[in-house]
Amino acid sequence: MNTLTTPAERERSPRQIVWARRRGALANFWREFRQHRAGMLGLIFLIAVALIAIFAPVIAPAHLLDVTKLVDQDRFAPPSLEHPLGTDHQGRELWVRMVWGARVSLLVGISATAMSMVIGTLVGIAAGHFTGLTGSLLMRLIDFFLVLPSLILAIVLSSVLSRGVLTIIIAIGLTSWAGTARVVRSQTLTVESRDYIDRSRALGAGHWHIIMKHLLPGVLPLVLANTTLTVGSAIISESTLAFLGLGDPTVQSWGAILKNSMDVSAATSGYWWYVLAPGVAIVLVVLAFTLMGRAVENIVNPTLRSR
Repeated sequence: MNTLTTPAERERSPRQIVWARRRGALANFWREFRQHRAGMLGLIFLIAVALIAIFAPVIAPAHLLDVTKLVDQDRFAPPSLEHPLGTDHQGRELWVRMVWGARVSLLVGISATAMSMVIGTLVGIAAGHFTGLTGSLLMRLIDFFLVLPSLILAIVLSSVLSRGVLTIIIAIGLTSWAGTARVVRSQTLTVESRDYIDRSRALGAGHWHIIMKHLLPGVLPLVLANTTLTVGSAIISESTLAFLGLGDPTVQSWGAILKNSMDVSAATSGYWWYVLAPGVAIVLVVLAFTLMGRAVENIVNPTLRSR
């Protein structure tokens, strides 16, 4: 009789036991995460920003961005009760542009990070699991992308492909996965050295079984922590590409607002609110993701815990 399982677990199928343990692990993770005040503060702030982005058509109807209907609107109006964040060079309310810009910035940040994490995780696991020529070639590929400046490579891709949000997502996702792959490979090597991997091989387990059943669950906590930290970098990259004029000019984003402020020399002309609003928004969102990432990393990596 297996003494590692409870009587209640022995009455259920192996799949039910696995899912029950996963739910328990998730509950424990949430319980520990709630003890991190900085992480919870970042999560609450990001939930608020996400809700604003989702309900942007309700909060700020799209017709408020139509310059043809803003003939009488004051241009470069400073922040006031009438204009909470001021207006831009076309008389549009900055708070309206900020609300719609949150959609693109979060979409690009999360989507590009998801693409980067998938590529980095697959390549990292393969580089750590397979030995010989395959592992060496994958490591050289990772080193190649680590050496190349990711921002410059993203600029090149954005210049070659047609301008748009999807292009920026692809450019960021394809150029920012190498760091994740390196970290995942190190964790894969650690998991590979454990005894249950040798037992699986002795029982006839193939590469696919070992990767999906043992290696992937072993590296997922680290990937999760790295994801929350990478989203902030992706948002900054999107803002940088949009600021350089490589984004879609018809789409509102925080980087595009900064680009427009640069075009009219807002910083040197005294229109400080034109630069401050998107800049502060980017800083706060990146800081929130960083706080969440540090909290998650502290939970999944016990060596970082101070207590």
